[in-house]
Amino acid sequence: MILDGKEVAADLENKLKLRLDKLKEDHYIPKLAIILAGDSKPSAMYADFMQKVAKKYGIEAELYKKEKDVTEEEMEKLILSLNKDEKITGILMMMPLPQHIQSERIIELIHPDKDVDGLTTINAGRLLAGKEGLFGCTPRAVMAILDHYHISLDGINAVVIGRSNVIGKPVSLMLLHRNATVTVCHSHSRDLPSITKKADLVIVAVGHPLSLTGDMIKKGAVVIDVGINRIDGKTVGDADYESILPLASAVTPVPGGVGAVTTTMVIESVIKAGEKFIRKE
Repeated sequence: MILDGKEVAADLENKLKLRLDKLKEDHYIPKLAIILAGDSKPSAMYADFMQKVAKKYGIEAELYKKEKDVTEEEMEKLILSLNKDEKITGILMMMPLPQHIQSERIIELIHPDKDVDGLTTINAGRLLAGKEGLFGCTPRAVMAILDHYHISLDGINAVVIGRSNVIGKPVSLMLLHRNATVTVCHSHSRDLPSITKKADLVIVAVGHPLSLTGDMIKKGAVVIDVGINRIDGKTVGDADYESILPLASAVTPVPGGVGAVTTTMVIESVIKAGEKFIRKE
């Protein structure tokens, strides 16, 4: 079975529009602040794309553009101003920031209830403790795909390849909260195939093309490929799709898998932040 991210995104879009309508009934229109510092072309393209996505939902998205020589003081002033602005529901920081900026310090300035990408330490702590919060959009996209296709997680053996703070760690915690038995593998893991061959679910997020192959999984396993890589002008994932497809019971394609859902989860975070703001009033 192909786990079609576009199908998942379309289903989520309908549900999100209903939640957005409810916010509008309460006379609240969410607004997303997108911060773009520096001259990264991919970041600029993604910022423009997110503005268009937000507009499609009827959410206002304002771009705050800073030049590459922006100071930390200027970034701090902007974020603190957006934190205080009650018209701003969520803040989306385009990464990477210019090299002279201490990214971790600047990210920590974002109010956790406006941190739509789930980057702050407070939201990481909330996830660890099983509390409500705003969490990473890519890990939540993985979970949304599993839920859409009714793939049970209770008691299964799940292997996450990759331990980044952005994907590997948060998705492993999300699986743990759903009663999966989780093994996290990384560059120092010994005999990786012997671990992945025992897994009912393998999530690969290492940033190395075609690093998970068919001979590394057991027949009937579910494979979620989070990677996006370019080889000879072609987009491929971290998993070797062609060798895995005959063996896996379900697999996400690249493109058209996790990435297709991730942007939808940004919008979900904005709506969730708006719902929390309404409850506070």
